[in-house]
Amino acid sequence: KQWYQRRVRGSVWSDLDKVFTDIRVFNSLAPTNISQTLKNTIRRHEREKVLHYDARVVEVEKATFTPLVFSTTGVMGPRAEVFYKKLAELLAKKTGHTYNDSVRYIRLRLSFSLLKTVLISIRGFRGNKWTR
Repeated sequence: KQWYQRRVRGSVWSDLDKVFTDIRVFNSLAPTNISQTLKNTIRRHEREKVLHYDARVVEVEKATFTPLVFSTTGVMGPRAEVFYKKLAELLAKKTGHTYNDSVRYIRLRLSFSLLKTVLISIRGFRGNKWTR
């Protein structure tokens, strides 16, 4: 099973560039993925995302597209690694923290975001508990 999450980020690759990302988390032990190596499975998922979104993002939005692919076992795709390294570098520069602290912070936030996405897809969204 795969879970999807869409985000729009700005100023990652260059100062005036918009960046669109799409996150895919896949189960590397699923029957459709078990016959391939993990590296090839990640490449396949990245390629699917690029084929699906890249042309539109470049031509219509005048932006760049970066697929962020993760396995349920915790492996990050090569494009996702480059993206998060660059994001940590920019965060460290902006906040004055060390690069290591920035990487730790991003991984922590990413872990909780992916966990929340998985929980919502398993049990469903139950709405806002607190209504005013």
